[in-house]
Amino acid sequence: MSALDEGHFNAELENGVKLNRLDLGIQDQPETVAIEDAVKVLLQGLGEDINREGLKKTPLRVAKALREGSKGYKQRVKEIVQGALFPEVGLDDAVGQAGGAGGLVIVRDLDLFSYCESCLLPFQVKCQIGYVPSGQRVVGLSKLSRVADVFAKRLQDPQRLADEICSALHHGVMPAGVAVVLQCLHIQFPNIESLFLDSNHQGWVKAVVHSGSGVFENELADVWGDFLSLLKFRGIKLDRTQMKDSVQQCWCPSRYSSSAKVIGPPNRGMVTAVTSILSSLGEDPLRKELVGTPSRFVKWLMNFQSPNLEMKLNGVACGRMDPLKQNGEEQIHTELCLSFWSQCEHHLLPFYGVVHIGYYCAEETTPLSKSLLQSIVHFYGFKLQVQERLTRQIAETVSSLLGGDVMVVVEANHTCMISRGIEKFGSSTATIAVLGRFSTDPAARAMFLKNIPNPASGGS
Repeated sequence: MSALDEGHFNAELENGVKLNRLDLGIQDQPETVAIEDAVKVLLQGLGEDINREGLKKTPLRVAKALREGSKGYKQRVKEIVQGALFPEVGLDDAVGQAGGAGGLVIVRDLDLFSYCESCLLPFQVKCQIGYVPSGQRVVGLSKLSRVADVFAKRLQDPQRLADEICSALHHGVMPAGVAVVLQCLHIQFPNIESLFLDSNHQGWVKAVVHSGSGVFENELADVWGDFLSLLKFRGIKLDRTQMKDSVQQCWCPSRYSSSAKVIGPPNRGMVTAVTSILSSLGEDPLRKELVGTPSRFVKWLMNFQSPNLEMKLNGVACGRMDPLKQNGEEQIHTELCLSFWSQCEHHLLPFYGVVHIGYYCAEETTPLSKSLLQSIVHFYGFKLQVQERLTRQIAETVSSLLGGDVMVVVEANHTCMISRGIEKFGSSTATIAVLGRFSTDPAARAMFLKNIPNPASGGS
């Protein structure tokens, strides 16, 4: 019997989509309902119609994503490690360390995500764990990943995350020592005003943190040298003499970037709604690290308030300019790698990437300026969006300026692909819109597509 036929494992929904039974029933739990109500307040604060298609189920989707991303509060390390400790002797007669008595064990490149306690945006984590067994026993390797995930699935700060993973493994496994190194990436989401002034916005804040216990407490110990040498094979270069300065005191961009300076004081009702979300996740909103979080989140979210964006193009929006008159022989003109930032209306999580635009332009005609096309991209990006609609809207607007023949490709990374149950790290999504001649001419499409750079080559 195939997995799709196992009725006892899946439940059939009225629309034919199958979900794991673990997801069923969560929507009726008080915490989920409270988060849903709070999300409705946030959407209404943005001026959105919570009953429009695309947003009707957003409160529930957001509630489920947040609860999935904070399930670590209800998990216990002891329950994970217990029963996963296995006897393993050390060396018989030789001098040295190996096996269950002193041989260094490293698990590398564990992909995790966590929610930043300062702004509630997800951040990515590449986790490296090493431990030195003692007592002639070892722990099942998968348990190292599961313990790390317990603490990642909480509102976190990189250094505290590393310390909690290290401490939990030390007390749960009782080894001679534990070392944890985390490479963290936090999205640095701009506001629309700053993007119109600076199109070269740097989209990420990076931090490398570490924690050690037992034989790893001394950062100059030889065992750290062995551990870090093996990490170098994964491209991690962390010098022991620099480890103490490897992370900023305030790494979250919301605490120091211009995106925290948006449009006056935040809406009180929206701030109260975010505070209730924190409580529903099992957190204490009065914890000192969380006191300013609701206000910071609301200020960030207000970037996507649609009414404030309608004037940004000053007459460039669809239908407000006469199409450019095309005279003479035409050729395909391209504008590649226009950056965009947007907010998924299904999960209220960021997605970002690049836009490539191709269009026919007569030799005697001045092509559309890059700044104009970038403005169109930002105009449609800074709204609650879906990628398919974003692609279509950009294509239609450019087409209205040119009279028809346009092709648009949008390449994006979606935070919702890593920060929910699916957790597909490294995935990306491409969407295409073709208008006019591009819709009927495969050769024209191929000519445009071959000009799009490979991200691995650094073109985007």
